[in-house]
Amino acid sequence: MAELANNVRVISLLFLVGVLLSVTVFQAAEAKSEEEAAECTASRSGACHNKSKSLRLNYIAIGCILVASVIGVSLPLFTRAVPALHPEKDLFLLVKSFASGVIIATGFMHVMPDSWNDLTSPCLPDAPWRVFPFTPFITMIAAYLTMMMDTFSTAFYEKTHLAAASSRDGPNGNPAHSYSNGNGNGKDEENAGRGHDCGHGHGHGHGQMMELMFGDKKDSDLMKNRVVAQVLELGIVVHSVVIGLSMGASDNYCTIQPLVIAICFHQLFEGMGLGGCITQAEYEFKMKAIMVFFFSVTTPGGIVLGILLQHIYDENSPTALIVVGVLNAISAGLLIYMALVDLLAAEFKGPKLQRNMKLQLISYVVALLGTGLMSLMAKWA
Repeated sequence: MAELANNVRVISLLFLVGVLLSVTVFQAAEAKSEEEAAECTASRSGACHNKSKSLRLNYIAIGCILVASVIGVSLPLFTRAVPALHPEKDLFLLVKSFASGVIIATGFMHVMPDSWNDLTSPCLPDAPWRVFPFTPFITMIAAYLTMMMDTFSTAFYEKTHLAAASSRDGPNGNPAHSYSNGNGNGKDEENAGRGHDCGHGHGHGHGQMMELMFGDKKDSDLMKNRVVAQVLELGIVVHSVVIGLSMGASDNYCTIQPLVIAICFHQLFEGMGLGGCITQAEYEFKMKAIMVFFFSVTTPGGIVLGILLQHIYDENSPTALIVVGVLNAISAGLLIYMALVDLLAAEFKGPKLQRNMKLQLISYVVALLGTGLMSLMAKWA
């Protein structure tokens, strides 16, 4: 009987401990949820919240970021004036590897974490935003869609180019013209060539075929470079607008101060990567100017838009968090795919680096250096 009473006391004690633990955990969770809710609905107040100071810093940021963006994206465009920086030279390849490393780090270390923070914010309901990992999912789908656009555009170009080339050939697939002996009798010369000079005819046809093949390869590579440049700019521009909007809408000058310097370096390095792609795309001056303009003004333009919307834009509102988070995730997918597949992989698997292991090793080191520097920038921006 005494043993039974002792067991009952032990069970009762354990039950009370369990109840106390449950209440403590519940109260802690409730306090945390109240704190998170207060954070989402809190008014902008505190020592660092000063509209006049933040506005002054935003105006300075507009000028500094604009200059840094123009310098970064324009530098590679003037490399043709420097013989050592021509696209076929080793130094240009190293600069491009550095810029590609910068773009990879931008996708992984800047854009994707921003999206993750937005889509898992305590200001959003737990279901579905903190139940399912939306950021990596959207990034993955964006990378797939980028690959589809990349491969479909290349296939479409090659198909239309091949059809145009075939229409210029004869019914047997050879160039539909004859060779004259100077008397104007091209048909007789062609017939004579069939009888005793097949070697000459074959050699000439083979030369034309090789010229057509190399011409097609050059045109295909040029088209590929243009697709890369345009898609890359799209991904960068989306992220740049989001950065500028958040910065312009903020009145926390303690946050804006370090961001000005960090974003200047961010735009400088990112611009170098984009500028290298624009150079290889061999656009005419007008198209180059348009692409340089859009890259340069998107972040300052986003800041201006944020300043104008400062009274109505709430970065912690569910709509803003979802829209910005999804856009950043899409941008991350574009940048990561283009940097890995169309920039780094294309160069490192190319004949130039495959034949020169020393240059390949140096290119890896330079690419990792770009990735490391841009990753370090994630501490501030």
